[in-house]
Amino acid sequence: MKARDASTETEIKQSLVAELDLGFTMLVRRYQPGIYSGARRLTHRHEDAEEVAQDTFLRAYRALGGYDNNRIHDLRLRAWLWTIALNLCRDRAAHPRNETASLSEGANAATDETPIDAASWNRRLARLSVDQRNAVVLRHVADLPIAEIAEITGRPEGTIKADVSRGLDRLRDTLAREELK
Repeated sequence: MKARDASTETEIKQSLVAELDLGFTMLVRRYQPGIYSGARRLTHRHEDAEEVAQDTFLRAYRALGGYDNNRIHDLRLRAWLWTIALNLCRDRAAHPRNETASLSEGANAATDETPIDAASWNRRLARLSVDQRNAVVLRHVADLPIAEIAEITGRPEGTIKADVSRGLDRLRDTLAREELK
């Protein structure tokens, strides 16, 4: 974690202990964009990513209300939030909803990419195994270190490194094949 990230996390924890609502506002401002962005890549739909992000913070708020000060100070906020978000993404994958995708989904997606680019990347990521996709998104979209990804997923660091590497290799191969077409 970068030095500024660490101080921000410390400040957020102190605010959560002092006044839950104020601290929670800081928590959401700091981590919601990354949670949404990663969930967007994992769920492939803007609406699902929004719901995952909202549910992540709803669950976090409820949990924080029951935590004592020591437990809040011991939390690694980013890893804890990503654990919640990843579990919600897994639940969605295990229990897909039969909804028709919104025609304006691409236009409403809050990403840096054009809708066509976002759709292309979502298709490419969907070709990866679930473990590879989770590892690549958490590492390169959410910018989490390998150790945190291992903590979030409950898998060894070496396995995470292999999943990231293999996932990136598959993405490179896919891009190379697309360029040849």
